[in-house]
Amino acid sequence: MVKQNPFLLTPRQGEAARELLVYLGSLPLRGADAQLLAVVVAIRAARSGIGNLTGQDVRSLRLADPEAAVTALATLGWQGQEALLGGDLATPVGVTVPGLGGLPDSRLPFGKVMRSRVSGWTARTLAAKPVKKSSSAVRLAALFLAAHGPADEYGTLPALLPDECGAALPELLAKGFLRELDGSRYLLAEGVRHLSGTRPPSDTPPATRAPEEEPPSWDEWKDRASVALRRHVEAVEGCPRCSLSTARVSEAFMRKAVPAQVQEKVRRAHDVWEAGHPDQGPAAAEFSAAFRAEHGHGPSVKQLCNALEWGKMSRDLRIHVIRRLIDDGWLTNTEPVPWTLRPGRAAQAGMSGSTAPAAAGVRRR
Repeated sequence: MVKQNPFLLTPRQGEAARELLVYLGSLPLRGADAQLLAVVVAIRAARSGIGNLTGQDVRSLRLADPEAAVTALATLGWQGQEALLGGDLATPVGVTVPGLGGLPDSRLPFGKVMRSRVSGWTARTLAAKPVKKSSSAVRLAALFLAAHGPADEYGTLPALLPDECGAALPELLAKGFLRELDGSRYLLAEGVRHLSGTRPPSDTPPATRAPEEEPPSWDEWKDRASVALRRHVEAVEGCPRCSLSTARVSEAFMRKAVPAQVQEKVRRAHDVWEAGHPDQGPAAAEFSAAFRAEHGHGPSVKQLCNALEWGKMSRDLRIHVIRRLIDDGWLTNTEPVPWTLRPGRAAQAGMSGSTAPAAAGVRRR
């Protein structure tokens, strides 16, 4: 039996997601780029009337013409978004959205948890594997169809679906976001049914169901972080050399730490790898130091392994190799915080009088 991903939205939160898209449909915007950007700004501004984004957030949306999309928001009376076009990718920019935020007649009257869950659903849907590298029209269409589509039954194309999105529907079918598309009827694919905004009712009576712990949104998680951790997050998120998507960065930082459990086959694989790659500690330490100097943060495990050309390795083997180098003192990190690898105690004495090779001089894949 295929393991099902848990639904991201409750039925009421699914209604809120559809309210967000109705709000989008009421805006006099043309073009999928501007509409996609407006959705992201609006859900972040739903509670306070100000949506905080960074230049990296806009870059992660992969808009065909980000300048035109940002400029289009000014025609709505929104303010502050022009700062998103500067060279600073890490500093949050507050975009003021009239009509949203703690007003009696707010167009999006969401509570804290509701706003957080719909914001998280929006980000996860746009980053869904079948569509994450697609055009703005395709990803915006995915939002509409996920919000309105039942998990296990046919849905009907929403009336407010933008014209560009309608033209993009065949691509959703070709890329596997939809299982079927027949005229105005469609069926979500199995791999994205957890994104449905009209999930089936639970068979468990509400009185006996354990209360769900609401995970924080990426913005809320960063707001709770210490000053030092927030600075490190922004260095990774805004790194022009790595150009990592917001979805990848947020997943890495918000992932729960799992206790290390090394299987015997991984230990054997490490012995084989070590025999073919002896004395790799100094090279790992030097690369991590050069990478940190160039990027402003340490490399990930995968970035280090690929850069040193250690060959094809499973994720478990990569992690075990790095842990052994940490145990031997060649590397250290701030576990479980990602992108914190740096030279360990055994390496520092040897490197104090030498110049580490430039990270750019080591081939990365």
